[in-house]
Amino acid sequence: MHQRQTEQTRARLIKAATEVFANEGLSGATTREIARVAKVNEVTLFRHFQNKEQLLAAVIQQMIALQAEALANEDEWTQDLHIDLRHYATLFNQMLEQHEGLIRTFIGEAKRHPNAACQILHDAAESLYKKLIAYLQKGQKNGTVRPEIDVEVAVDMFTGMQLSGMLRRTATPTTVSYNRECYIDACVDLFVRGISTTPNINNYSIKKSNED
Repeated sequence: MHQRQTEQTRARLIKAATEVFANEGLSGATTREIARVAKVNEVTLFRHFQNKEQLLAAVIQQMIALQAEALANEDEWTQDLHIDLRHYATLFNQMLEQHEGLIRTFIGEAKRHPNAACQILHDAAESLYKKLIAYLQKGQKNGTVRPEIDVEVAVDMFTGMQLSGMLRRTATPTTVSYNRECYIDACVDLFVRGISTTPNINNYSIKKSNED
């Protein structure tokens, strides 16, 4: 029971920290406010996290947990670029939309982030990027990905497409006439056509739709 309560308190603190960081910014967020939102005292917060940076690290790690789990075993990937990259893009978009406020905070404060916060964000994203880079490198060895492609640049491009799409779709007021699925299909199709050794193979029919 004690272990379960500890886990529940930690989860409440991470959820509260996510909300406060998104609303107040990385610099403006305080442990006192995070504790208040989590409905615990500040002493309890410090039993779980030594400082605000540790809380931020936990928030970011939770953000990428779904992707990390999906990418944990590369052997389970189908090696079909369309299927695997669409699956990755779907998970990535789920994470982006779930944490839209916090992501906009990161972007807004990019030039003012404390060094520790930048390092936390870099370390968290690096493990995911490395797995996707390794996947594309394997594709180069297998002959499905063009050998001259710089896979690190390609991964940055692919994830950047997903991020910009989320920001555009969730802007208020939004003027886009397509939904998330249509956007993901288009991104995957264009990206695979660019990196694949067989770019004319396309398993997706991209249609405009207003349904989500």
